[in-house]
Amino acid sequence: MNQEITKRVQLALDSVRPFLKADGGDAQILDVTSDMYVHIKLLGTCSTCELSNMTMKAGIEQAIIKAVPEIKAVVAV
Repeated sequence: MNQEITKRVQLALDSVRPFLKADGGDAQILDVTSDMYVHIKLLGTCSTCELSNMTMKAGIEQAIIKAVPEIKAVVAV
């Protein structure tokens, strides 16, 4: 895992973290793969929320890809 890319991904995730925490949720980066996929784990209410897929695509993934255009996708595992 490229540490510089991972650091940029973490900063992007940190930018949306207040919105996740406001609803009782959070997310943790598990891995940034060599083929530029980010694997995250949704935590708290995000792990069971019916809207978590929308949160992933419209919030977390967009923020990360905007900040780190090398990333192809963000996947919740």
